[in-house]
Amino acid sequence: MAHAQPAQPFFLQAFTENLPPLNFSGASGPAGFSVDLLRMMAGEAGLGLDVQVQPWIRAMRSAAESKHSVLFSLARLPEREALFQWVGPISERRIVIYRLARRTDIHFTGLQQLQGLKIGVVRESAAAKRLLAMGLTPEAEIEWAQDDASNLRKLLAGRMDLLVMLDWAAAWNLKQHQLPFASLTELAAMDTDLSYWYGLHPEIEPTIKHGLQSALDRIKLDGRYAALRRRYFD
Repeated sequence: MAHAQPAQPFFLQAFTENLPPLNFSGASGPAGFSVDLLRMMAGEAGLGLDVQVQPWIRAMRSAAESKHSVLFSLARLPEREALFQWVGPISERRIVIYRLARRTDIHFTGLQQLQGLKIGVVRESAAAKRLLAMGLTPEAEIEWAQDDASNLRKLLAGRMDLLVMLDWAAAWNLKQHQLPFASLTELAAMDTDLSYWYGLHPEIEPTIKHGLQSALDRIKLDGRYAALRRRYFD
């Protein structure tokens, strides 16, 4: 008598970028708070999961080409609202403008003074769109970077005046250079209103979204979220 084969789990293709400590390429593969949280959620929801870390533009393209995809960590912007089915939030998001502490020649009292300075930002990021909306000129005033790590290297090498980065991402990347957080001086908090989310493909089955959101809600309620967060943020 033939035995029925167990149903295979629904399989999610997840795409993210190097944005430590949220998501990054670790020694044994994709790692970070958002990666670990998504794995926990997928296990809770009975879903298979493959995570790939790619440059941000490539990650966006890969996610758009797969109906069963999730892209993260995403700032939930109004212009992105219809592009994804949203699960979250993952974490708060505080985007800051920094200069090197030794650059005391840069005087700054407001965002209107960004004109004329060269500021580094990750291409296609929400912060990049904000700078463009403020009227800054690409190449002349905006220095594009592939990720935060290359952004910081350019600042340290004197290739630009300022950079835009998450506060805890700045601390993380400075540690990789064995530099104290005091190496940077915060000039202004550019964006503190948004949170990070997971963005599912707009055509994915709604039951997948609901299963992941329910799993996240349970993980936050029972203390697992707080315990995971302490591993990366404390």
